[in-house]
Amino acid sequence: MTYIKTGVNQPGIVDLLFYKGSTGKALSNLAHTLLHGPSGLTSGERELIASYVSKLNNCEYCHRSHSAAANVHLNDQGETVRCVVENLSEAPISEKMKALLTIAGKVQQSGKAVLPKDIEQAKAKGATDEDIHDAVLVAAAFCMYNRYVDGLGTNLAAEEEYPGMGTRLAKKGYKYPPLFLRRFVIWMMNRKGRN
Repeated sequence: MTYIKTGVNQPGIVDLLFYKGSTGKALSNLAHTLLHGPSGLTSGERELIASYVSKLNNCEYCHRSHSAAANVHLNDQGETVRCVVENLSEAPISEKMKALLTIAGKVQQSGKAVLPKDIEQAKAKGATDEDIHDAVLVAAAFCMYNRYVDGLGTNLAAEEEYPGMGTRLAKKGYKYPPLFLRRFVIWMMNRKGRN
């Protein structure tokens, strides 16, 4: 159970998004734009950033769900995510992505931890201004999402739920249903949870 009574009974951020429709819709739309909207970075690369920052923040729900989505996009059974978490410098990703993930890791510590030399290094490895912008924004947003999820004490999903969750997120994204359907969706989720 979350620290507050939501009446939703879903794991992680889903519980919170449906608790308050106005913020849930805004946060869902932001996540959809960040991870599925136009960018020089693929959705898989952006999901990898979200997963990595969530791991650095020790937010298990977000790390697992975004790892699962990255796994679908990257189609490698989790090898890239595992390698990035274990040893970024040796991970089987481009030098550009290593530089962007290094910047994302610094954003996770503090925005002020990012230095001009980090930006220059990313550019030297092929990152565009837009790539750097998007990596920083995804990292910053996931610090907020991670703190939202953990600050209200949400529950993890069952381990076997993450692969299906990853497929849904990778294929359908993060769009929120119309607000007039919110109560019905909550009723359906809670009904499904009891079966």
